[in-house]
Amino acid sequence: MAKITLKGNPVTTCGELPAAGSKAPDFTLADSKLADVTLATYAGKKKLLNIVPSLDTPTCATSTRRFNEKASEHPDTVVLVVSADLPFAQKRFCETEGLNNVVPLSTMRSNFARDYGVQLTDSKLKGLTCRAIVVIDENDNVTYTQLVSEIAEEPDYEKALAAL
Repeated sequence: MAKITLKGNPVTTCGELPAAGSKAPDFTLADSKLADVTLATYAGKKKLLNIVPSLDTPTCATSTRRFNEKASEHPDTVVLVVSADLPFAQKRFCETEGLNNVVPLSTMRSNFARDYGVQLTDSKLKGLTCRAIVVIDENDNVTYTQLVSEIAEEPDYEKALAAL
């Protein structure tokens, strides 16, 4: 379990992020059409997972916009924004914001949050994901992770993008 904070108050995750150098755990997430998407869906591509509690919060929205801006500079990479939001809300957010370079995916019907060690086990956000970045190479090996120590803060964009 990792200890992080939410506006200065301690919160705990259910586990640890996959270690750099390890094989990325497979996942099944729901896309905007409620179809299941897995790690194999993006075979042969680098994957940047921008894991956020909800796109309906300012910091999550900001990180999604920022990765959308940078994604076009990495044509061999897919940027996946993973949250507990319903796929309909994720799609609406991306359409309203004009975000075409990120793929929103929902943890509904999924063990993703537990398998990746990012599920919050306490606080008012219990059951949602914390804020984290996982970069996975084209062979599905984890090359970089960041568990953002304060949920209300943004991730380190430069380090995440450099890992691609």
